[in-house]
Amino acid sequence: MSQDYLGEFEQMVLLSIMRLGEGAYGLAVRDELETVAGRVPSSGALYTTLDRMEKKGFIESYAGESTRERGGRPRRYVRVTPEGKTLLARARGSLIALWDGLEGALDR
Repeated sequence: MSQDYLGEFEQMVLLSIMRLGEGAYGLAVRDELETVAGRVPSSGALYTTLDRMEKKGFIESYAGESTRERGGRPRRYVRVTPEGKTLLARARGSLIALWDGLEGALDR
């Protein structure tokens, strides 16, 4: 594997992609992050993250149909790879383990 750790924003982007399923592309991911997580990343930050995660093998992209609304350009869709899912599962497990026994600790 190319990396053993996912940052918080990378996790949020991967989870957003998974929530969107086959409809995951840049603007939809950004909207999902805003709606569900209250995060509004700049387009530059999001696309830089998507490019970096594709280079690392966490996601893969593919071209959709060309549309008149996009000037004949195809939309770039993304999906999480098996490696990306493995890293997400590991990150989730680590957080659950760290939170174990701390229920209510933030209420004090």
